[in-house]
Amino acid sequence: MLKLFWLLSMMILFMLGVFVFVSSRKHLLATLLSLEFIVLSLYLFLFSYLLNLGSELYFSMVFLTFAVCEGALGLSVLVSMIRTHGNDYFQSFSILQC
Repeated sequence: MLKLFWLLSMMILFMLGVFVFVSSRKHLLATLLSLEFIVLSLYLFLFSYLLNLGSELYFSMVFLTFAVCEGALGLSVLVSMIRTHGNDYFQSFSILQC
């Protein structure tokens, strides 16, 4: 019963992150934060799954490394966009200007 509740709560976290990602269209920062929330919920699911199997947790460290790289890449895109356009609104720039 407790495992079912744990699985349901992780699925709710993931779906909540996807909902915020789909609904936020104004700011790049809100989009990046929702992507990080999705990655953290997937990490929690992966960690609990590997822990229940009793296997090694090396794959979770590889996943966490890629998540950190993804976060650094998103932050660099955000900083670059703010330096060139002055804000992080999606409406302030167009593809034709790039």
